Amino acid sequence: MTAIEANFDGLVGPTHNYGGLSEGNLASARSEGLTSSPREAVLEGIAKMKSLSDIGLLQGVMPPHERPFLPLLKTLGFSGSDSEIIQQVSREAPHLLRRASSASAMWAANAAMVSPSADSADGRVHFTPANLLTTGHRAIEAPQTRRALARIFADREHFCVHEPLPYQSDFADEGAANHVRLCERHGAPGVELLVWGRDAATSYEGRFPARQTRQSCEAIARRHDLDPERTILLQQSRTAIEAGAFHNDVVCVGTGTCLFYHEQAFEDRSGMIAAVRRAAEGLFEPDFVEVPASEVSLADAITSYLFNSQLLQIPGEDRLVLLAPEETRENPATRAYCERLVSGNGPIGAVRFASVRQSMRNGGGPACLRLRVVLTETERASLSANTIMTPALFEALNTWGATHYREALAPADLADPQLLVESRQALDALTVLLDLGPDFYPFQRD
Repeated sequence: MTAIEANFDGLVGPTHNYGGLSEGNLASARSEGLTSSPREAVLEGIAKMKSLSDIGLLQGVMPPHERPFLPLLKTLGFSGSDSEIIQQVSREAPHLLRRASSASAMWAANAAMVSPSADSADGRVHFTPANLLTTGHRAIEAPQTRRALARIFADREHFCVHEPLPYQSDFADEGAANHVRLCERHGAPGVELLVWGRDAATSYEGRFPARQTRQSCEAIARRHDLDPERTILLQQSRTAIEAGAFHNDVVCVGTGTCLFYHEQAFEDRSGMIAAVRRAAEGLFEPDFVEVPASEVSLADAITSYLFNSQLLQIPGEDRLVLLAPEETRENPATRAYCERLVSGNGPIGAVRFASVRQSMRNGGGPACLRLRVVLTETERASLSANTIMTPALFEALNTWGATHYREALAPADLADPQLLVESRQALDALTVLLDLGPDFYPFQRD
């Protein structure tokens, strides 16, 4: 069956700021306290989406979440008018205000795990919204993420949007940032790689948390009704986690038949290769592109986000294109590696660069911003809402972002009650643009 891999990018929210909330995310920690530019951030993201749409890829939009999120603050005992709550929290618990104001839902790679209809037994596309319970500012995202997915992929004949896994540490789930699908053609059955960092049945101690559990991967494979012979559970290397690879997509990316990864990405590298070959037997011959640590250290891979790139099959191109952040070009080691990579005759034939600097300073590259969803022509035709990028939608979103977003946002600005008013005005306008309905956000339902 003919199918295409769509990218649904997260729109950066109006409260985009550098709160330094993500333990293990080195870029986020380095940027803590700096002044951000929400307007620059959202326009960068929209421009990236437009550029991919322009070269013939199916590009979708995921809406930002309501921030600052007053329901969280009210649950924690703060009361009064909205303005009074913001001011009280900023005085008494500024760390909670940072948590309630994070625009981290922009990183749609953490929105959900997605399995296409070609892999599921019931022939539907399956979504499991990530519970993201390892970090407090992201653990509040799943209900709104599920609402967005259910609104965009509303046709139950073709789509199944599950509830998040239980909010228990045994089932910690970080979404598609720990998932890779390989296939001969997007509409054909493929091999799904679900990557975990810790086994909840054993103790784990480390410099940084291992966010994904083996048990969450097992549960997702069951609820998506995947073929066990075509589903592989792999352990991310402890070395990579300790170096700051908080998700597997910081050290690995794949599409089609190609798996592009760092030598130290997996705990059992040779076992990974053997398992992929077994699972792919009779379907396709996998291409392994391994980056040696002698050429690109883990430190360079993580600071440059070489692997947190999009690996794209562009119409008319014989070989894959790697869409990397500008930081990959600016790092001498990764720039030199990319030049060697494309000079050969391997599956990756070109490297292009995208400017997403506002996202990068918070620890998210091009791959963090997108959720991949394989869709057949019938499934694409059944999408709800106005979320597929077109020239008209690009112009509307560009005007929307330039109109509603602040040029600069310092940490102290989170205490300004007017930011809540501005954010809600932006989201009200967005629900009209994207045809999400008048009751999409909690504040619209109050």
